[in-house]
Amino acid sequence: MQIKNYRDIFKKELQSIYDEQEIDSFFYIVLEKLHNMKRIDLALNPEMVIDGIHLKQWKSIVSELKSQKPIQYILGETEFCGLRFLVNENTLIPRPETEELVELIIKDEGKGKREKGKVQILDVGTGSGCIAISLAKSLSNANLSAIDVSEKALATAQKNAEINEVNVTFLLKNILKTEDLQGQFDIIVSNPPYVRNLEKTEIKPNVLEYEPHLALFVDDTDALLFYRKIGELAKKNLNPNGKLYFEINQYLGKETVQLLEDLGFQNVELKKDIYGNDRMICAYS
Repeated sequence: MQIKNYRDIFKKELQSIYDEQEIDSFFYIVLEKLHNMKRIDLALNPEMVIDGIHLKQWKSIVSELKSQKPIQYILGETEFCGLRFLVNENTLIPRPETEELVELIIKDEGKGKREKGKVQILDVGTGSGCIAISLAKSLSNANLSAIDVSEKALATAQKNAEINEVNVTFLLKNILKTEDLQGQFDIIVSNPPYVRNLEKTEIKPNVLEYEPHLALFVDDTDALLFYRKIGELAKKNLNPNGKLYFEINQYLGKETVQLLEDLGFQNVELKKDIYGNDRMICAYS
């Protein structure tokens, strides 16, 4: 079957579940994964024929997409900050908003105000390792450490570090049961669980049914639990003039700022993401 003809079938199979733009995105992601072809390659070779083996793979992917399984989990990988990352049911799928957090840190470090020497950075709740690995790739003067409560997530993160040829020290640690981070850092960054149970109605089925709830949700009665704990530890384990960076719940920006100010952090800044939502906070120790 010619690829141009199968594209019509692909769209028809999924149109009752996804919008046209999303289906188009899926099609080109799979095209590149299975055939190593980009959009321009297809335009130049519209008569390409899909062989039997590849056609079977396409059909299998369509079947999983119909169940609303995320395309990243189906293919087992995604892109973040221009790098390739393995993802699975033990790790969250990295989001564009988290890329903005990484870019903010890189931009701040690029201003050149820090004294020469290695920058010590800790990523709390690393998951796939996307934040730590992306920082390690971009900041040649940085030493990266990362912790997570999930041993399986850390195994994936270690593979991702190897794929992207960076050194990151990964440690198994439950941050809520940690009394000291056992080291001093110039930067501590975290994208902790922050979605309240009351917000589950806003979550799409492909996230709610497949991504790890351990990394997503917090109890409605103490939604800032992780921010408080990490903030308390950061006060002890950040070097003078060190910085704390968070990705946050868009509905709790002012509350998170107040929490950090109450803990004694200085120059607490609330920043918006590309969608205009309160999404990032940076603060000085």
